Amino acid sequence: MPCLLACLLAVGSGLRAQEVDARGIVRRANELARGLNSQTTASMTIERPDWSREMTMKSWSLGTDYYMILITAPARDKGQVFLKRENDMWNWVPRVQRSVKIPPSMMNQSWMGSDLTNNDLVRIDSLVIDYTQEIIGAETIEGYETYQIELIPLPEAPVVWGKVVLWIAKEDYFMLRAEYYDEDGELINRQSASDVKMMDDREIPTRMVMEDAKKPGHRTVMVTETANFSYEVEASFFSQQQMRNVR
Repeated sequence: MPCLLACLLAVGSGLRAQEVDARGIVRRANELARGLNSQTTASMTIERPDWSREMTMKSWSLGTDYYMILITAPARDKGQVFLKRENDMWNWVPRVQRSVKIPPSMMNQSWMGSDLTNNDLVRIDSLVIDYTQEIIGAETIEGYETYQIELIPLPEAPVVWGKVVLWIAKEDYFMLRAEYYDEDGELINRQSASDVKMMDDREIPTRMVMEDAKKPGHRTVMVTETANFSYEVEASFFSQQQMRNVR
């Protein structure tokens, strides 16, 4: 939401303006991170107290309804593909030459053994549409002034979190920190972002860390290597047939 309009709304309607502004800030941060359509390459390292493993991937997206991820390494996982179409998700497994639809009962399970879930990949815009948003404070993180925004789920929203708190940069609108709480108010996951770099036409954090607050030493590090936010892709690309052929 433009600054001038936000100020006018704040004068005219008090708390409601703050709620609208907070929602706009979360939406803008979400759109900045994914773009309208994109192609990216990234690495992911899963860290545990006694082991770690790394994988690389290539991904494509179109809005919030279409997403495809191709695992490019290591050899044992290479060729696996994950497809999101609206709220459905499939996994192509090359060693058995078949695609499997991931059932709702598995959406909250770990994705590829990481600290991310299948649901994290499918409900990309969930923080915007499934929660109320309210600015509750401000804090400086790594030199960036941030809005601290509390998100509470709507009554019938299909989400697992009882509360989410975000820290979003005031000037650049990228998310630098997030905390995820269960329905009892206990902190479950911490997320942080850093290494802000120019990627295509925008500056974004390129390193994301998701940590399990209940299990010390359990975390997943995702690093964006390249990003193209003007990549031309059609909805027809995101098909089960394409999962077999994507490279």
